[in-house]
Amino acid sequence: MYNCQPMSALRYVSFILGIGFLSLGLIISILSSFFYLDFSSGVQNFILMFVGVIFFWLSLEKVHPEGYKFFLIFLSLSLTVGIFFKTLGIIGFLITIFVLWFFRDPERNIPLNSNNIISPADGVICKIEKSRSPVEANIQSEFLKISVFMNVFNVHVNRAPVAGKIKEIIYVPGKFFNASLDKASEHNERNILIFENDKNEEIITVQIAGLIARRILSFVNRLDTLKIGERFGLIRFGSRVDVYVPTSYQPKVKLGEKVIAGESIIAN
Repeated sequence: MYNCQPMSALRYVSFILGIGFLSLGLIISILSSFFYLDFSSGVQNFILMFVGVIFFWLSLEKVHPEGYKFFLIFLSLSLTVGIFFKTLGIIGFLITIFVLWFFRDPERNIPLNSNNIISPADGVICKIEKSRSPVEANIQSEFLKISVFMNVFNVHVNRAPVAGKIKEIIYVPGKFFNASLDKASEHNERNILIFENDKNEEIITVQIAGLIARRILSFVNRLDTLKIGERFGLIRFGSRVDVYVPTSYQPKVKLGEKVIAGESIIAN
């Protein structure tokens, strides 16, 4: 229902109002500071920006619960600190908008064909190659490895690339190199999930922390059974996901291609 045409139109209107109120408050604050113009009080300007943030929030299809604590923290700080330090208040409201955008969690149209491997992450395909599995997985077979790089503006909720049971979850502490670099797969902090589908094939998904990312969150446990496209985790603030599939599968994406978690078919 939330994706029906009337609701989509309302979200669009809410988005326009949110950006409008936020921009108006921001512009008035800047003009009054630089040109000493008394358009309105600082409190009124921050109320405009607060209303803008609320409308922007309502325009989003869904925000992941993990993001609400950051949203409330930055919103509260923006209101309280901004009364005394206008510049910090403005920066705080902009960060609040970014937090809402980062933690958005829209619904996806998931292809249900069991022969498909779908992208576990939003982002850009940065690697397609034949590779051994991660050392920690202790699987000797050769795999087709497809890597998706996520920047800070992508949706960061990760989804199961196949339907199946989680045979193993392996957390590996590590460093925080740029996630687009080759050495990130071996040296960065990462979380390895080994799925087994209905054909008894093993598909490995590796969440990799990036240069800015400092926490990998997992919503699932060992031996859980997931549907294809079901949410299994999240990585905060820019990262990468590697998918290892049997070499019998053929890649359906190209380097540099943009993919959508839960929708884009990356191999079949």
